[in-house]
Amino acid sequence: MAEPLLSVRDLVVEFPTRRGILRALDRVSFDIMPGEVLGMVGESGAGKSITGAAIIGLIEPPGRIASGEIRLKGQRIDNITPEAMRKIRGKRIGMVFQDPLTSLNPLYTVAQQLIETIRTHIDCSEAEARKRAVALLDRVGIPAAARRIDDYPHHFSGGMRQRVVIALALCAEPELVIADEPTTALDVSVQSQIIEVLKDICAERGAAVMLITHDMGVIAETADRVAVLYAGRMAEVGPVREVITEAMHPYTAGLMSSIPTLTQESDRLVQIPGAMPRLNAIPTGCAFNPRCAKAFGPCTVERPELIAQEGGRQVACWLYDEAKRREVPHV
Repeated sequence: MAEPLLSVRDLVVEFPTRRGILRALDRVSFDIMPGEVLGMVGESGAGKSITGAAIIGLIEPPGRIASGEIRLKGQRIDNITPEAMRKIRGKRIGMVFQDPLTSLNPLYTVAQQLIETIRTHIDCSEAEARKRAVALLDRVGIPAAARRIDDYPHHFSGGMRQRVVIALALCAEPELVIADEPTTALDVSVQSQIIEVLKDICAERGAAVMLITHDMGVIAETADRVAVLYAGRMAEVGPVREVITEAMHPYTAGLMSSIPTLTQESDRLVQIPGAMPRLNAIPTGCAFNPRCAKAFGPCTVERPELIAQEGGRQVACWLYDEAKRREVPHV
């Protein structure tokens, strides 16, 4: 079996505060294979963006990776020096940040930022770097790219800036792209174009993509597998079609049921009761148990780990542990 391009094992990210330590990620584990798109979904505060920031080494102090391992093609990268991480960031791992305005330097033209990034990681002349930059802008849908490349970020609309950020993430031909809400500011037609670009880089170079989004339509169209996070913990992982059509974890099922469909008429959308717990108030046992209609005895006492299922699926739920179910016969 091929080696994962990215392997995350028991990742814990903590933020020390005056009132104690807040654990934003709690023993998160997953793999991404070469050429694969892994979608990462969950409500705001689930830990999706923090996972991406931890992988690329951008956790803001006093936040820290408290334990666990992150490996890129077998090489551990969570404990390397900041200088060594800077050589990986941009070259081997590209990042599409959630806010395109803060991702671009307002004092430099788009050309200056793209060309500098390209020449930092690829041995080429300025003319070659500019040619590559224009081709990238054209590929992500910037009209008249050869002329617009010399504009400043504020000359572009929000959607245009997002496309520039995507080009910036792809310019050094990284092995892994972490895309945090890459299509949020884009209309449907441009979303489709960006999705095709992400798919193409996977097919052409065997690169992998970690796609962080709230949009299940984008996940269904783009991802090969999907990972569902809840309160900094992994709830379910599996092939995207199976997870969307036959969700196993009650939280995943709630997310899927809250999406309106064209085939069924309904006066009200399904809503998961309650809200995501605060980091200083994570419930004992399964973090989802106060909101779960199927919770039973062990759910309030003991935290479930990911349990392997058929078809390469994993789910962190006591409903799929036969021993626990036998302890409570009525379940």
